Amino acid sequence: MAALIDAINVKRKTLFEFENTPFACLEADVSTPTARGGQTLVRLKMRNLLTSAVFEKTFKANDKFKEPDLQLVPATYLYSDKDGSYFLDQESYETLTLTGEMLGSALDFLIDGTLIQLHKFNGNPIGLQLPIFVELDVAYTEPAVRGDTSSGSGTKIARLETGLEIRVPLFIKEGEKVKVSTENREFAGRA
Repeated sequence: MAALIDAINVKRKTLFEFENTPFACLEADVSTPTARGGQTLVRLKMRNLLTSAVFEKTFKANDKFKEPDLQLVPATYLYSDKDGSYFLDQESYETLTLTGEMLGSALDFLIDGTLIQLHKFNGNPIGLQLPIFVELDVAYTEPAVRGDTSSGSGTKIARLETGLEIRVPLFIKEGEKVKVSTENREFAGRA
């Protein structure tokens, strides 16, 4: 039997199950009534982990949620085709498929062999968790031209091996490996 979580105890980043669907709490706001006998309410901004839909809903403080049967398993990215993207589960060595909706923009950071964490709900893959930083090769960037820093920016556009375009410092050249933040899609240093 999975443990039950009271609505009043749901905080940011808490995972819970509501109507047989896993959710992640993005924000929680508790409102305590001023009148005697009034009920404490909890307003949750939550993301559906199956569809990525975000919405708000209000619950009574003593409403209970089940803990979802969620697992994070290590997996390696193999390849993508028109049917989906394929990953090798590092524990069971089975090939798992994720659709484009499950991946979102994660393909901007995935190259063959990238190790990620795969989310499974009731044993089925539902999404993935990227590492905080990934290392990618610069496929194309303009050469730096003397005097480019006069505007004060000191950066240029670079297209990475996955097709993602980011701003990099002028000294970065084609063929170099760069570290990219998967959260804000920005240059984080040389790899």
